[in-house]
Amino acid sequence: MHKPPPSVEHLHDSIPDDHTVLHMADIFSLLGDPGRIRILAALLNGSLRVRDLAAATHQSQSSVSHSLRLLRAHHVVTAQRNGREAHYELADQHVRELLELALAHIAHEDHDH
Repeated sequence: MHKPPPSVEHLHDSIPDDHTVLHMADIFSLLGDPGRIRILAALLNGSLRVRDLAAATHQSQSSVSHSLRLLRAHHVVTAQRNGREAHYELADQHVRELLELALAHIAHEDHDH
């Protein structure tokens, strides 16, 4: 027996509010930049300094710093100060899971083709 499709009212109620939708769009927009994806992929391995991220991702320190400012402003990464240096890491487990799910999706997609 098939379930009837949900009513339009139910679908409307299941869509997040405008503030949440705009915030999600901002996050996905941030994740749409290859340089920032490289930074986040490097941070999957743990906390790193700007110079280490620049070297690992083959980007300038200025470019990495700019990306990190944007990612921090949207709570995707955090910074821990250690004297004059900051060590950056993924903000939380949700960010890690989002990145890992995207990588798994791509690996699955590549495997199917």
